[in-house]
Amino acid sequence: MLDLTYELPKPKVIAGAKHDWELVIGMEVHAQVSSNAKLFSGASTKFGAEPNSNVAFVDAAMPGMLPVINDYCVEQAVRTGLGLKADINLWSAFDRKNYFYPDLPQGYQISQLYHPIVGEGEVLVELGDGTARNVRVERIHMEQDAGKSIHDMDPNMSFVDLNRTGVCLMEIVSRPDIRGPEEAAAYIAKLRQIMQYLGTCDGNMQNGNLRADVNVSVCRPGQYEKYQETQDFSHLGTRCEIKNMNSMRFIQQAIDVEARRQIAIIEAGGTIDQETRLYDPDKGETRSMRSKEEAHDYRYFPDPDLLPLEIEQAWVDDIAANLPELPDEKKARFIKDFGLSDYDASVLTADVESATFFEQTAKGRSGKLAANWVINELFGRLKKDEDKQITDSPVSPAQLGGIIDLISSDAISGKIAKDLFEIVYTEGGDPAQIVEERGMKQVTDTGAIEAALDEIIAANPAQVEKAKVNPKLAGWFVGQVMKATGGKANPKAVNELVAKKLGE
Repeated sequence: MLDLTYELPKPKVIAGAKHDWELVIGMEVHAQVSSNAKLFSGASTKFGAEPNSNVAFVDAAMPGMLPVINDYCVEQAVRTGLGLKADINLWSAFDRKNYFYPDLPQGYQISQLYHPIVGEGEVLVELGDGTARNVRVERIHMEQDAGKSIHDMDPNMSFVDLNRTGVCLMEIVSRPDIRGPEEAAAYIAKLRQIMQYLGTCDGNMQNGNLRADVNVSVCRPGQYEKYQETQDFSHLGTRCEIKNMNSMRFIQQAIDVEARRQIAIIEAGGTIDQETRLYDPDKGETRSMRSKEEAHDYRYFPDPDLLPLEIEQAWVDDIAANLPELPDEKKARFIKDFGLSDYDASVLTADVESATFFEQTAKGRSGKLAANWVINELFGRLKKDEDKQITDSPVSPAQLGGIIDLISSDAISGKIAKDLFEIVYTEGGDPAQIVEERGMKQVTDTGAIEAALDEIIAANPAQVEKAKVNPKLAGWFVGQVMKATGGKANPKAVNELVAKKLGE
């Protein structure tokens, strides 16, 4: 089981630095809500559509068009908050965040600065050393996504695609509780896992459905503890924001690069300017994008076209009562009910599809044996096959369960089972029928096994004498019997007979 300790890690030593430094990281994760329609219009959210084909009049900011709230997006935000054990605010309101950009046709973004839909929550993050820590969530608010500017289609012009404009985002804002690159990646992975279980965001980072702004600062050892005592952010050092990260690997790289940059500046006698930066993975560096704006720079004010959002506690309670089993609870149940190790349970609950596949396979069978076959054989085979996902598996839970049943009943050996698995994977079919039709049943008749062994012993008297002196050589006889029987002899029966014959 995990060692649920919440102590801060030791100061991180940066190679080449004169002093020890601690990293302090906060994250603003933008998660696209899984919904067929946008936040304030009925336009489709389907990814990959022709440019500017999923655009309603309100998305394009046509004069006189008024936003109408999508109730389902609100429900999805509430569901996410409940999944993060957060407070749900029964009263929230929308504000206008004013700034100009070509792919923002309104000239403002509708967001929730002052009164978000979800308050404080937490995410339990498991670390590689077997410990776990809570990362506090400050808030979750809903907001519109902007469009997409395209700069690489013409040397002289840029194009704008408004398909994404108005899509509902949940911005999940953490406290500065994350202490290193690996922990930042683990936090994002856990958030994505929870939302995938809830069905509130598909977590597809490649499509931009989950991306993060990463705030990085460095401080000397002991300063973070002072912040915890006083909640004075000045103890944490000046932060820089790395914008629009959509890869866990790049997030880790960018944090490390940015931390080294800040430490080098400070140790050279300079100061850190608060700013927004971009990470260039090709050059392995961050570069300045713009000075960091504050709330007053955006001239926030309540959106006059939208009334405050009031929801009832009974509605929230109904959503809470119908939440699916979440990853931590499912993992604990797999360990308890199926006798799995912490590692196996973590692998099998990494995503909903894998957990469901395993549970269907293990039903009425040995949980440990089922876990071994799902993790080692099936996942391994899928990875070799162009990294197929569990949803693309040509072997169903019923078929894999059938193979496990044949092993458990001693109808086939582990070696035969692997051959059978490959047949089912490539050709399909019922495992029991394949074994019957192809004569794959293992030989359990001790008389036949003993006859084969006697012939081998009679033909190899010198090897017999060596094995009596050194019992480890008995394995040679086991291998010869298996070879003589085409690998079909019951290994347990062969080992017992070999030991008996050589001991006589």
